[in-house]
Amino acid sequence: MPSSAARGRPRADVYLLPTVIGGGWGDVANLADAARTLAADGHPMFLFRPRAMRGPVPFPGPFSWPAVRPVRVLRPTGPRAVTLGPAFGLAAAPARPGPLGRPGPWADAVAAIERRYGPEHTLHVSLEEFARTYRSSREDYERYREGGVARAVADLRRRSEAGRRERALWRTAFRRFRALDRPNVVRLLPTFRRSAPFAREYPEFVQVGPLWPPRSPAPRRRRRAGRPTVVWYASPASATVLAPAVVRGLEATGRPAILRIRSPRPVPTPPSPTVSVQTIPVSSARRWRAEFRRADLRIVTGSRTLLEAIDAGGPFLYFNGVLRASTGRLRAHRPEKLASLLALYRGIGVPEAIRRDLAAFARGARVGEIVERAIADRAWRSGFPSAARVRAATPPPLAARLRGIVRRFAVGRSYSTAFRVDPSSVSPIQHGRRRAEAGSRRSHS
Repeated sequence: MPSSAARGRPRADVYLLPTVIGGGWGDVANLADAARTLAADGHPMFLFRPRAMRGPVPFPGPFSWPAVRPVRVLRPTGPRAVTLGPAFGLAAAPARPGPLGRPGPWADAVAAIERRYGPEHTLHVSLEEFARTYRSSREDYERYREGGVARAVADLRRRSEAGRRERALWRTAFRRFRALDRPNVVRLLPTFRRSAPFAREYPEFVQVGPLWPPRSPAPRRRRRAGRPTVVWYASPASATVLAPAVVRGLEATGRPAILRIRSPRPVPTPPSPTVSVQTIPVSSARRWRAEFRRADLRIVTGSRTLLEAIDAGGPFLYFNGVLRASTGRLRAHRPEKLASLLALYRGIGVPEAIRRDLAAFARGARVGEIVERAIADRAWRSGFPSAARVRAATPPPLAARLRGIVRRFAVGRSYSTAFRVDPSSVSPIQHGRRRAEAGSRRSHS
């Protein structure tokens, strides 16, 4: 339901593009949260699937959606349309010539919406991958690191002419498959801290603060006969590497403990006389949040549960998967989310011991020792900052930026001015470049 303040405000027809990217439901959960933000602001929600699109209406996952009207034929309620979904370049861009050039699953729907409303009256809002703010040179290094190439060998390769060609190819491919040449797309990239180097290389992205999960009252903590409870969202397949060490760490506390695991696949654990291992079934978002917030320790993965852990307050550990080289050495997968958080933690004075342990656990090091400390060391546990302290240190949140952009677009601003030259919706670096681009366009008009 729209808020009372939203009634009478100009509205845009919002079309949702739910897409599962990378196999997880985090993108869909974020879309549900963003959709509720716009629905509360009075914008009607639609799910448009042209008649040629077959299959059921895709609203996967146990998430709370606003009122959404499924339609097969476009019947606008106003002159302007907004599409909302994850990674527009992957989910909705049209077909392109060459390898990997097939269209996104929502390409036909997006094309029909633009034909009906007109491109200048259509704005595509792309919810980009959280904290993916490495420059092309760093992404190139990460490719070698995750592939298990020794740093000295990788550095020689990267300094060569072939290495420079590879980086140029990567930049071209990234721009192509993220549809950075599409003018009426606003790309909201949530992160803990803005990256000036990334903004200089890719000014098309608007770096904003996180899309925080819905606030809910903290449930009354129920102690099970004094046994600490660990809730582990074990999404990566490589989470099985950690399981024996997690159990050993709980055993080392000298207390009976409960380890509750939610995973899309079985996570084998060794038998233990003191650790009760239980499986968390898929449930409603409300039940999951209650279970999650009651835990004494949370082990999370990806951006969604990382934000939920920060918002819940108290200690947590982060693991986004590892890769194993032929030498047997483990390497963290996609570490930029945690790296962004650790930079923020350093800036607000979180103890070094916590930052060091979070980084080690993420790469599968000292797992048992860190789990034991996370349960038994009160000083370590109390060193985690409150949710309010973290929120205050991040850029303005995605929800506020999204609301402002769509409001400006709905009242008649063109897509190019609804988000490009407004200093309240972009970083200072981006604003300067957008303003220069806008001036250049005016001088040629």
